[in-house]
Amino acid sequence: MEQNEVVLRAIGILTQSAEWMRTADREAASGTEPGARPDAGPAAGQIGSLVAEVFPSFTVSPEATPLEAAHSVTEAALPPVMQLIGAFSFVFTELARVHDAGRTDITSEELLRELALRMSRTQE
Repeated sequence: MEQNEVVLRAIGILTQSAEWMRTADREAASGTEPGARPDAGPAAGQIGSLVAEVFPSFTVSPEATPLEAAHSVTEAALPPVMQLIGAFSFVFTELARVHDAGRTDITSEELLRELALRMSRTQE
């Protein structure tokens, strides 16, 4: 999966998390008991889907020692972990940059949409 695609998926997850926060705020403001959010399942699905797409399938030889198995897992997992960390770090940095500049002309959700459009254009 290309890095732009991972960033776009990270933006989608962060955008969805903003909706979770609004829902929690509405529940708290209305005095209702915060319950299981009906959209938590699909969100967990989004995250799980991203992880499944980014992480490769691999096998470890049944004859491998525990140390060899650990090395195999690390070797296979490290690049996708770095890709995910890079994607979320990029989005966080962009949000922090706008926040730290004191800009009030754009909300975080608007910035996420702008970033998504920018990343989509670089894929073309």
